[in-house]
This record gives sequence, C-alpha cells and structure tokens, in this order.
Amino acid sequence: MQFKMALTACTLAIASLAAPAQAQDVTLKVHFHLPQTSYASTLFIQPWCEKIAKESNNKMKCQIYPSMQLGGTPPQLFDQVRDGVADVVWTLPGYTAGRFPSLEAFELPFMMQKPEATSRALWEYAQIHSQKEFKDVHPLAFHVHGPGVFHMTGKPVKTMADLRGLKMRAPTRLTNKFIAMLGATPVSMPVPQVGDALSKGVIDGAVVPYEVVPSVKIQELVKYHSETDPAAAAFYTSTFLFAMNKAKYESLPPDLKKVIDANSGEALSGQIGKAFVQADAEGKKLTANNTTNVIAATELATWQKLGDKLSADWIKDMSGKGLDGKKMLDDAKSLIAKQAAKTTP
Repeated sequence: MQFKMALTACTLAIASLAAPAQAQDVTLKVHFHLPQTSYASTLFIQPWCEKIAKESNNKMKCQIYPSMQLGGTPPQLFDQVRDGVADVVWTLPGYTAGRFPSLEAFELPFMMQKPEATSRALWEYAQIHSQKEFKDVHPLAFHVHGPGVFHMTGKPVKTMADLRGLKMRAPTRLTNKFIAMLGATPVSMPVPQVGDALSKGVIDGAVVPYEVVPSVKIQELVKYHSETDPAAAAFYTSTFLFAMNKAKYESLPPDLKKVIDANSGEALSGQIGKAFVQADAEGKKLTANNTTNVIAATELATWQKLGDKLSADWIKDMSGKGLDGKKMLDDAKSLIAKQAAKTTP
C-alpha cells in the first residue's frame, strides 16, 4: 500500500514537472504606431499574425495594440520590445536619430527603386553590418517602403526652387539633411503627428509614401502630390524593423520557434516590401481629387548631385564613428542590384 502511494506521488510529481515543458498557448503583444486600419496593419501585420496562428494550430496568437495603445511614443518602440513591454514591434529605427547608423546607408537619396528587392537586400545587409546594433532584440524582418512623395498644401513641387523657404516634414536624419540641401526647412516628426501639423499650418508639406495617406487623411489636408520620376530611384525611403523580444523568442518551445523562424528573415522582408507597393497603389487612389505631378528626370539629375554629396558626407561621418562607411554603402548598392536582378517587378 505504501509502495503504491509512493508510486502515485512520484507519478504526480513527474507530471507537475513536465507540465511547464508542454506547449502552452502563447499570446504575443504586438505594438506599433499606426491605426489598425492602416495598410501596414491590414496588408502585413494582421496577415502575419493570422499565419503564425494557423501554422501553430492556434497555440500562438497575437494581441494587436495599434496606435501606441501600450503607451509611449513611436521613438520608444525599440526600447519597448527590448525591455519586454511588448513582445513584437514594428518601428522605424530612424525615429531615433544616430542610434542605428548602419541602416542609414539605405536611407541615403536615390538608393531604392523596387521595395521588394531593396527589402531583401536590407535583410542581407543587416546580417553583415547591423548585428551589433540589434543584438538585444530578435529581428524578424527589415524592410523599406515605396518611393517618397511630396504632399503639399500650397503649391506643387516641380523644381528645387519650389521648396525654398518651406517647412517640410521628413522622417529620418538623412532625409532631413537632404530636405535642407534642397532649400526647405526640415521638421522631423513621426507619422502620427503629420495630420495635426498640416491642419494647423505648422508645416507646408510632408514627405511620406502614398501608403501613409489614409492613416492621417493626407488627401483631405493637402492639394498637391509631387512624385519623382518612376523610372529613377526614389529620392528617399525609410528603413523599418519588425522585431521580437529576445527573451520571449528564446522561451518558446521548439515547435513554436520553428513557426516564427519560418515567418522571418529575407523572405518575410521581401513580402513586406511587396505589400507596401500594393499599399501605395491603394493610397494613391484616395488622392484622385487632388493635383498630381511628376518631377522631371532632368530636374532630378541636379538633386542627384546633392545626394552624392550627402553620401560622401555620410561616409566621413561613419568614419568618425569607427565604421567603414564606404564599404557599407558599396555593400548596400551591390546587394540592392543583386536582389533587383532576381526579383520580378
């Protein structure tokens, strides 16, 4: 009888020890700065969450917190995922100027033409040059958005002279520098602040891709949209990070880690870039009642010279930080070209 009771107790003890090792349902808190109705949410974040739920047999699900619902400001998203305030975030490293210098190679003027190919290249590049900067998180994807567009309240942009003296919103350190070189006064702010700044006349225009239009109702706040020549590289793009808390990832059982791994990396980065092309097309439809123009290639050639100077200055800046800026920029260009050659339009 005593032996039977001891055996039962032993069995219960083993069961209690084994219980935590069994796959438990996992809920990932996903935090980002745009509304849940934004294209970033509907074309990328929500589908990703649905996919990992399906492939994990619903053992792993997302709890989505759009519009900074977990608190803080957009520039704090990286720290939130690092510290475990959120399990997954989508953010722009460029919102914290100078903190992630390696990725700036992709934010220099006239680097990006195909978002899918450039996003794949960015993932590859980050594995070479950005490991140290992102060692405290588990990156899921790096990507870029589509071509930046000038959205103006008072007049279209046709030449550099049209920007002189205007206050222009720009997202990142290098884009702000380039806007200043073009003659405007740059005003740095995250996307959620753009609508209010336009409506109050704090800025005369903003550079964002068409994808952002519905998130801040830009089509209702401006009259003009000035694109750069679609046959040329974009005058700017921004880099993005989709990342998971490192401890959260490492705590996952092997089967769930496998699901995350299958939905991360170069392929996911390219898929997001492709989704942003679709988002741009949808966002542009909303501007149909406004006036749109394309800045001529001949005009952009002058801009390119300024872009080349900014690139040279950036290389010197990186050297001052102990980084090989020339190697970084050369690698970025070669990876973009390689990916563009094998990515369908």
